[in-house]
Amino acid sequence: MSTLQNLFLLSAYACLAVAAPSVAFANPEQHEETEENHETEDHHSDAGHSDAHMDEIIVQATRSGRAVDDEPFRVEIIAGEEIQEKALMRPGNISMLVAETGGVRVQTTSPALGAANIRLQGLYGRYTQLLSDGLPLYGGQAASIGLLQIPPTDLSQVEVIKGSASSLYGGSALGGVINLVSRRPGDEAAGEMLMNVTTRDGQDLTAYAETPLNESVGVSLTAGAHRQTETDLDDDGFIDLAGYERFTARPRLFWDGADGSSLYATMGFMTEQRNGGTLPGAVVSDGFPFFQNQDTKRIDGGVIGNKPLSDTLTLNLRGSAMVQDHEHRFGQTVEDDRHESYFAEGSIVGDRGDTNWVAGLAYQSEVFNSDTFPVFNFDYSVPSLFGQVDHDVTDDFSVSISGRVDDHSEFGTQFSPRVSLLYKPNEWTIRGSYGRGFFAPTPFVEDIEAAGLSRLAPIGALNAETAETASIDIGYKRGPIETNVTFFGSNVEDVTELEAFASTVGGLLDRVRLINAAGQSRIRGSEVLIRYIWNDVKLTGSYLYLDATEQSALGGRQRINLTPRHSAGFVAMWEQHGRGRLGFEAYYTGKQRLDGNPYRSESKPYLHLGLLGEITLGNTGIFLNAENLLNVRQTKEDPLVLPVRAPDGQWTTGIWSRNDGFILNGGVRVKF
Repeated sequence: MSTLQNLFLLSAYACLAVAAPSVAFANPEQHEETEENHETEDHHSDAGHSDAHMDEIIVQATRSGRAVDDEPFRVEIIAGEEIQEKALMRPGNISMLVAETGGVRVQTTSPALGAANIRLQGLYGRYTQLLSDGLPLYGGQAASIGLLQIPPTDLSQVEVIKGSASSLYGGSALGGVINLVSRRPGDEAAGEMLMNVTTRDGQDLTAYAETPLNESVGVSLTAGAHRQTETDLDDDGFIDLAGYERFTARPRLFWDGADGSSLYATMGFMTEQRNGGTLPGAVVSDGFPFFQNQDTKRIDGGVIGNKPLSDTLTLNLRGSAMVQDHEHRFGQTVEDDRHESYFAEGSIVGDRGDTNWVAGLAYQSEVFNSDTFPVFNFDYSVPSLFGQVDHDVTDDFSVSISGRVDDHSEFGTQFSPRVSLLYKPNEWTIRGSYGRGFFAPTPFVEDIEAAGLSRLAPIGALNAETAETASIDIGYKRGPIETNVTFFGSNVEDVTELEAFASTVGGLLDRVRLINAAGQSRIRGSEVLIRYIWNDVKLTGSYLYLDATEQSALGGRQRINLTPRHSAGFVAMWEQHGRGRLGFEAYYTGKQRLDGNPYRSESKPYLHLGLLGEITLGNTGIFLNAENLLNVRQTKEDPLVLPVRAPDGQWTTGIWSRNDGFILNGGVRVKF
């Protein structure tokens, strides 16, 4: 039995021992107060479509500090109650939390390791900037595996901006921003512990604690231990669910001064060993085993400070640093490398009644050093100047204009503007937005992250990837009914992609090089959201249409690989605070074009069904969650392993369906 399994069992006994008396002697007055506090939280909302109590939700990711209803940017909020629900389904990472948001697709990039990135409205996953409290703690270009290493335990809300946000955050936010907002300590010490086990021999143990130190200072600590056993579901000798053992810890400090000053500081620690590829004794078609492992160690830190300069001016300073060491194994090749990311920013925020403005300077550095393949090392430095003005023209009409100039050390000067409009007549909310942005290419497109650098040719001259995005958002809310329709489009130029070539004259295609694709990638689409609330029952339906095409090498246009044209979802949730919750979800994913898959050129559509139940007994919740009730699994249709190794070095096809089959998980959550 592993160290983590022993730790899990010991913690389970301890937690149950604490939970029993807390249920028996729960203070009724405290319990009623807790229920009242919960009733001020909402499950899920987007800007301009929320209950009256949602006016208190302040959006951090747009810099303006406005309430979500008044934000000209369309910002979708995943609030505390929904985070609590999703934490029961997937306590170890945030993939489930963001995947079930309209217009968001969590795309598996490495079947062997289970890595995934986040695609917003059909744009490439590397264009999504992942932030923590507005800081790039996971790097300017977060690694795909990073999404699977962030537990949702300490989050109070998640903010999603779709479309180019380069005017706010530079070249890493060409496709949008996902900002993870942490909990703030309350007036009394509190905490929770969650223990989870799965039918695929996975275990999760997470803990969160917060306490005020005095009237001005509060601290919190989040820690987690997670493991998964390597699993081969189709008995072909190749691991379908990667095994891992991961430990995380994140302390935070919050200080609020009497004059309105504030300080926030955090540090994060993470270590993980992840194993995929062939099982011991198994081989691929060349007659050799192909182990695919990754050991990761990451440490990061960040600080945000605010100081009022006058009644209308505030100084904001923020900075962060991240160092991440990797040891990858791809078959017989071992790659050692280090990613470093550094960020500093200073800005002045002004508030003059109907007009808010921000002006500032920023500096970001991205460094990659490989001991094994130093030819791919890079060191990008990007000083920047940015500004934003939000103006309320009338009570119903607002305008936001922002722009940023980045002086990239490799790709020169880049200008990223964005204009957003908000009109709110009666129950209607109408938003329009247009933006441009850029992305600085690195060797780590999705296939290289999955296969390593061994088959990649040295990088030649590349252009920065650029895009323009636009959207119109129309929402209506009256009583218990809420509807929203969004129309959006993107044109992306100079997309970096891999081109296969032969390393010897007349040989097989066994190498790849990174090039700028010819022509535009064009994405057109629409989102529809319908929500109905009746007493304790909440029904949510969503639909996403994507017409995402790129120029084909044979001429004409073709659909972008692994991008479904139609997808839809339905969620029904019954919840009574203090008693429990019961939920049902159904998600449909339509056909996708498959590139480089020898078994089929187009995927089959599939349906995902899930059930969640939780019983609350005082401070203790006992939960059971069933995922993928129909036992959908790609390996039921085709093999996952390729008959011949791909030119980029991968031994697996792209994932167009699920890879885990039916999974049951359950456990206990105790609040203190």
